[in-house]
Amino acid sequence: MSPARTGKYRTVLTLTFAFALCACSTATMNAIGTGAPESEDTLYATSPANLASLTDVVQRNPHDPQAYNMRGTVLGEAGRYDEALADFNKAIGIDANYAQAYANRGLVYRETGKYDLALADYNKALSIDPNYAIAYLGRGMVYRAQKKAALALGDFNKAIAIRPDNAQAYYNRGLLYQSQRQHDFAIDDFSTAIGLSTQQAQPYIARGLSYLAVNNPKNAASDLDDAVNIDPQNVQAWVSRGLAYERLGDKEKAAGSYARAMNIDQSYQPARDGFNRVGGRFGQAYQAF
Repeated sequence: MSPARTGKYRTVLTLTFAFALCACSTATMNAIGTGAPESEDTLYATSPANLASLTDVVQRNPHDPQAYNMRGTVLGEAGRYDEALADFNKAIGIDANYAQAYANRGLVYRETGKYDLALADYNKALSIDPNYAIAYLGRGMVYRAQKKAALALGDFNKAIAIRPDNAQAYYNRGLLYQSQRQHDFAIDDFSTAIGLSTQQAQPYIARGLSYLAVNNPKNAASDLDDAVNIDPQNVQAWVSRGLAYERLGDKEKAAGSYARAMNIDQSYQPARDGFNRVGGRFGQAYQAF
């Protein structure tokens, strides 16, 4: 099989990003979660029916590494990491030059905090396919998590040079700039990510936070309006929006935003702190829009 596979089987897992906000005049950004896609489209949802269908494909094609890779991808998206690793191991055992399986396994290791193993897999994928943009992106995310900013920036730049249409590469480079308080560069990258993928809430949240950091709450509020419309169950989007309207002096919308966040997660302390800061009263109705 070709070392540099392309097409429908080049898939990896997904990653989302949440943001922690402080209650003072600046926002802090913390990528902590799972969800927004970092690569090509995933073809199968994580429903039991689709998993059963993929298992049937594996059983009918027990020597096809692509079948194991695809099922492993879906298992990983469902958070069934041990089973996903088993499938990626099987794919690699059949085809030791399967770059995408190494990158997918690297993502599982990254998601579970096994950064040394993740780096080894991304390095292997890149040794097989030096133009595999997703492996540069994944490795850059490991370096960013390890606070190796220069290495992360180099990998994000490489991913963008190879795949200038990859929204997640710009988004992650923007997060790196944001962590270094280079907010103008971050805003540019988040804007590019939004232009490439308009239906992801995370780049709007991130750009909104950078706008807050450069004291532009009006633009921040606009971005966070978009974020909550795209993902109405995103607690961080509502809290960030509350902070933007709080900065604008609109306590009604701020309280409404914090209240919406508490409706989603009553235990989320930044929402409760913000609600109290703007004089919110429990049991009272507030207009979020």
